[in-house]
Amino acid sequence: MQILLAGIVVLPLVGALAALLPAPPGLRGKNPDQAVLRHGVTVTGVVLAAAVALAAGFDHGHPARMQATTDISWIPALDIRIHLGVDGISLPLLVLTALLTFLCALYTYFHMPTGPSPKAFVALLLVLEAGTLATFAVLDLMLFFLAFEMVLIPMYFLIARWGGAGKQAAAWKFILYTLLGSVVMLLGLLLIGLKSGTFDMVALATDNGPKAQLSHTVQLLAVLAIGIGLAVKSPLWPLHSWLPDAHTAAPTVGSVLLAGVLLKMGTYGFVRIALPITPEGMQTFAPYLAALAAVGIIYGSLACLALVRKGAGGDLKRLIAYSSVGHMGFVLLGIASMTPTGVNGALFANIAHGLITGLLFFMVGALKDRTGTTDLDALSGSTGAALYGRAPRFGGLLAFGAVASLGLPGLAGFWGEMLAMFGAFRPAEGLSRPAFLTFMVLAGLGTLLTAAYLLLVVRRVCMGGTPHLAPTAPLAAADPADDAATSPGGPTPAAALPALPDLARYEYAAWSPLAVLTVLAGLWPAALLGLTNPAVQHILGGGK
Repeated sequence: MQILLAGIVVLPLVGALAALLPAPPGLRGKNPDQAVLRHGVTVTGVVLAAAVALAAGFDHGHPARMQATTDISWIPALDIRIHLGVDGISLPLLVLTALLTFLCALYTYFHMPTGPSPKAFVALLLVLEAGTLATFAVLDLMLFFLAFEMVLIPMYFLIARWGGAGKQAAAWKFILYTLLGSVVMLLGLLLIGLKSGTFDMVALATDNGPKAQLSHTVQLLAVLAIGIGLAVKSPLWPLHSWLPDAHTAAPTVGSVLLAGVLLKMGTYGFVRIALPITPEGMQTFAPYLAALAAVGIIYGSLACLALVRKGAGGDLKRLIAYSSVGHMGFVLLGIASMTPTGVNGALFANIAHGLITGLLFFMVGALKDRTGTTDLDALSGSTGAALYGRAPRFGGLLAFGAVASLGLPGLAGFWGEMLAMFGAFRPAEGLSRPAFLTFMVLAGLGTLLTAAYLLLVVRRVCMGGTPHLAPTAPLAAADPADDAATSPGGPTPAAALPALPDLARYEYAAWSPLAVLTVLAGLWPAALLGLTNPAVQHILGGGK
């Protein structure tokens, strides 16, 4: 198990180096580009298989205990160690990262984004995977920081070199926001390490360990500094403004990984570092974190409603990016409650968001490839994009992703948001219950607004007239207000709507696992909560 976990972290780096080398003669295939893309699928597939094997070998009877641990001294003078391990909190995130990266590599093999050499693309994808996996596996504060920063450079280049319109500005905005936040976070991590005498996250999480040397003032300063860096990556309103631009400009697989795993690094840091190591400081700042999370939920929903409005020229990809601000607000609200219920809800919502939003970004990228646009007005026309009639399987899966994202009971999105609000309903002792009740009400309002804009998306993109319904005459507009988006000559005839390719085999292969897991997590939430709950109880109980 030790070798398996270490291999999961190291193998993508080795694969990235190998991707830059010439392919052996017997493995070149039809051309070098195909060979390197196949290499990416192979490496990420092996990593996924190793992650599944790690999950199968994990002692599910003791998920609160760190397992598959490696602990080697690296810099003795500062007591910095190569310390790896997984528990019930980090294991689901490891498997999610390995799954999404493999699906992205598989999708890229059949649909490489326009840009420079595929060699560089595959190498950057594997470095990104290595950094994300390391973030969830390391148990030393300095290693956590290095892994946290490791993902920034590959994501910057994925956006800047293979992105769409506005990619340079979006990439610079992404790197500047996250780097500045990380500099402040580093100060907080150094403060904890120097005041306690160790950077070991397991030792610091115990009440009778080095954490006892951290005064209330030190904890306050540490939480403030670390929280800013984590909040930028989460993203917490109002530090979110880099996210919509990055998502809109990024290539499809970049958006999938950014939403599916990179945002989880920030919220994971709150659970792994802030809650167990600096509980006093966290309790002081928890109401402010919850307030900003609640504002983010409402803000994200209102921004999406503005984008989906007819005639607003809203971009569907940008809309899903803003929806992430709202969904991650539920995660942060659950963490801020500092209760087992709320934190378990936050961890569940993390996984659900990765599955559902990853699926949505895959589909929006494919929709742009089919239609040439993600502009909602251009997609809708006068009768709606009519995906149900033009590409029924594609339209049905897009509608499934939308209703899963709005938190329909029976699907994965429901449980995390509900548990996060339950945590806010009865927060930890010492937190103001009236304030958290207010935040819970705002979050509840956010669920209604979320349902409103996602159902409008389904109406405008999936519904509408089809050539089969009106082959010779224009179909009446689904909504008179849509007429403003039509040509000066009147409503677009339904017969003029071109046919669209339905789901291809490689799209089935890349997207079906996300849809299936969304259903399974919704119908059987105990499978995930059974892993996270003992570990959450452990860290909130001071290691007891």
